[in-house]
This record gives sequence, C-alpha cells and structure tokens, in this order.
Amino acid sequence: MKKNSYIGLSAIILIFGIIFVPKIVDRIAKGTIVQNDRMSNIEQNYGTDPISREGEMTTISKVPSFQFVNQNNDTITNRYYVGKVYVVEFFFSTCPSICPIMNTNMLKVQEVFKDNDDFGIASFSIDPEYDTPAVLKAYADSYDANHPHWNFLTGDKTDIFKLSNEGFKLYAASSEEAEGGFEHSGLFAVIDQEGNVRSRIDENGNPVIYYNGLEDKGVDMLIEDIKKLLK
Repeated sequence: MKKNSYIGLSAIILIFGIIFVPKIVDRIAKGTIVQNDRMSNIEQNYGTDPISREGEMTTISKVPSFQFVNQNNDTITNRYYVGKVYVVEFFFSTCPSICPIMNTNMLKVQEVFKDNDDFGIASFSIDPEYDTPAVLKAYADSYDANHPHWNFLTGDKTDIFKLSNEGFKLYAASSEEAEGGFEHSGLFAVIDQEGNVRSRIDENGNPVIYYNGLEDKGVDMLIEDIKKLLK
C-alpha cells in the first residue's frame, strides 16, 4: 500500500515539474514575476509613466469629452484646451465656505501664468441652474479673473456632476445639510497638453493625483508642476 502511495506522489511531482517549473524559470529569467504581480494594478489605475523619484510626474487618466458654455456665452469643449496645460476645479458662485478660498488661491496661479497663452483654467459650476453665464461673468469680474483662457463653465447639471464624480473623480453632490446646498472637494486637477490628468510623485513613490486648493502648500506644488509641464 505504501509503495503505491509513493508511486502516486512521485507521479504528481513529476507532472508538476514538467508543466510548471519551465514556466516559473522563464518568468524569473524575464523578470516578470514581480512586475506582473505588483505593478499591473498601478499601471492600470495610474498610467504607465515611470514612478520613481519624488517630484516626478505621472499620468493618471484621460480627460473625458465635455461641452459647456462659459461666462461669455461661448461654447467650450475639451478640444479648446488641446495644446494647453490647464487647471480644473468644481465650485459654485454662492458658496459660503471653501470656494472663495479656492478661487483666491487660483488667482495666485493666474498671476504666475498671466502672460502664457499655453495655460488655462476650467472652473465648472455645480449649481448651473443659478450660475448662468451672466452670473458667472459677474463672479469672474468680482475676482478679477481675467486670464483669456480662464473659463467659468455652466450647463446641464447631470452632465457636470458626471464629469466631476466620474470624469475627474473630484467629489461634488447636492446636499440639504451643506452650506449653500452643495458639497464638493477643495481640490484642483492639472491637465497636460494632450488632455491627460497628471500628478506628481510623493516621497513614497505614490501619485499625489490632486492638489489642495485650500492651502498654500498645495497651490505652490501645483504651480511647480504646471511649470514642468509647460517646458
């Protein structure tokens, strides 16, 4: 009985060796085991740019198509920004909390790139029913937001919320409990000339993805990275 067990076990070991050992050896030789098992998720979610030293940049995702109307009643699409580096935010003009901070900080970004025609800003209103082009024009003038490529955009509310939450993954939602009736992040996204959402790499080799529009540090990081992309 023991003899038969040894024969059976030997047969299993032999089959395993014939089928799997050559494959393992081949993967080790090609150096693909670690790459496939540990890096595939990063490449799938954050693009294939090399992730290495702090301060370098990587690609996060592609900007989806969009079409809205700006403060001057001009139709603006994602194609408008091709060839430009631009910053994206979601806000609303009657916001009593974080939006004034965000757009005061955005003015700092505008000031740095005020003479650069290859730079732009896209500010999407999450309250388009109130934020008509005329309202957004007055809002832009009140902030002295005068860069020729700073568009304050309004349109269909469903489309804007989809663009925010699914396209850029910058949270926005209606909320009866929130001040002003809406919740949204205070984050900025930066887009390169080919329409890719870009991000710097932190000290641990991870994508930062978004920039804190409520703090000087986040705005300074954003300005640094825009300069990199414009080179």
